[in-house]
Amino acid sequence: MITIDGSQGEGGGQMVRNACALSLVTGRPFRITNIRGQREKPGLMRQHVTAIEAACAIGNGVCEGVAVGAREMIFTPGTVMPGEYKFSIGTAGSTGLVLQTILMPLLLAGGPSRLVLEGGTHNMLAPPFDFIEKSFLPIVERLGPSVSARLVRHGFYPGGGGRIEIDVTPAPLRPIECIERGALVSRSVTALFAGLPFEIAEREIGTTRKLLDGWPEDAFVVRQLPEDRGPGNILLIEAAFEHVTEIVSGFGKLGVPAEQLAKRAAGRMNGYLASNALAGPYLADQLVLPFALAGGGVFTTVKPSDHLRTAIDIIALFLDRIPVIEPQEDGTHRVTC
Repeated sequence: MITIDGSQGEGGGQMVRNACALSLVTGRPFRITNIRGQREKPGLMRQHVTAIEAACAIGNGVCEGVAVGAREMIFTPGTVMPGEYKFSIGTAGSTGLVLQTILMPLLLAGGPSRLVLEGGTHNMLAPPFDFIEKSFLPIVERLGPSVSARLVRHGFYPGGGGRIEIDVTPAPLRPIECIERGALVSRSVTALFAGLPFEIAEREIGTTRKLLDGWPEDAFVVRQLPEDRGPGNILLIEAAFEHVTEIVSGFGKLGVPAEQLAKRAAGRMNGYLASNALAGPYLADQLVLPFALAGGGVFTTVKPSDHLRTAIDIIALFLDRIPVIEPQEDGTHRVTC
């Protein structure tokens, strides 16, 4: 049995999610201690429990010690069965992070699957649905499988109530190279809000317009959702290239001025645009697992995050291959699986 110290590396929930996915793919059980040991509130949260339960459901697995607040658990995988599944977090916990746990095993299953996930769709500390749909899944499809995602209903923190639907058609994962972004195709900035004053979104748009030099006037949009979808607010900055789409998000939070939120998000996008790398830091975190499971391939990224390095550490425990990060002369980093 593989033993993992959940306080090592970035010390968050990604270790649990990736371990469950790799366990289902390889058939190797694991024990993890000190779960989320680097977080302000250690132990499993509701979204982590749902993700583990989802892994057990699709893979006929057995989990021990899984409960909200638990610091240690054991996961024993069974056989992954494709089919129709619905998982409800019951809070505003991230549907995207639940998807992250079960998508790879289903991509390698013996038939198509359909997923319905309910909870949060636009959460702090998690990839928003837009990122999953436009940044992550198109590259997954280049690896071979077909995956389509639909946002049925937005869900913000703390209300939740969101719903996404995913259709998965498996195929063998093939190694690919993702080195160049290609030509710039489009740019957009969307201030999305519900149940909050309109001027918050206007201030976010006004700040990003000043900081994103040369972006066209028609790239900036305010979108208001029905009030019962809120309260909630997210700023989405998108740059679409021929071979990749980068989406930077800023989440509205009580006590954080709209201008400050927008400044941080615009700064991150300007940092990405100043680089030649294909993958931003959050996309790199998610790509390394499917690339490793494909048995090869390479992508370029910006400065590697602790999440990326920890994901590689977990992969090394389950697979007989270890992705390698190599700095390049132009300041990018090449990740070879």
